[in-house]
Amino acid sequence: MTFISHYDSPLGGITLAATNDRLCGLWFDGQKYFGSTLQGETEEAETPVLCQTRQWLDIYFAEGQPYFFPSMQLVGTPFQQTVWNILRSIPYGKTLTYKEVAAETARRLGRPHMAAQAVGNAIGHNPISILIPCHRVVGTNGSLTGYAGGTERKLALLQIEHIPYYIK
Repeated sequence: MTFISHYDSPLGGITLAATNDRLCGLWFDGQKYFGSTLQGETEEAETPVLCQTRQWLDIYFAEGQPYFFPSMQLVGTPFQQTVWNILRSIPYGKTLTYKEVAAETARRLGRPHMAAQAVGNAIGHNPISILIPCHRVVGTNGSLTGYAGGTERKLALLQIEHIPYYIK
């Protein structure tokens, strides 16, 4: 059983999903790939991990760096999980480029190189937005490119973290 809950953020509605004691999904309502990891029946409920995720979001949107993370269950291919783990290592208030994420993915997988497009696809399918900070990945020239939740939200998330940006 997957438990779902809704959160009203300053950037629009967010749907949270958890199985037992682990967060397995966090999507802006209507974003690309919304609910992609939901499997089987869902039930509206407030579980401890969903409450903890709400607390994390409250801190984040108050322009603070949360000091804890809810337990997460990532559902994806080994390649996707490698990319998502790299995203999790990007510090609050910092960015990496798609090229840098691709290079680190190649290094972790023991390959000479990795296509930035393949990495971008894995980033786009990130099932736990914000907590797995795909918004911190930018184009090589620092431009905002791609975000399943929309470029406006990506820009707003970068502003919350006081990350310099520009749009090309």
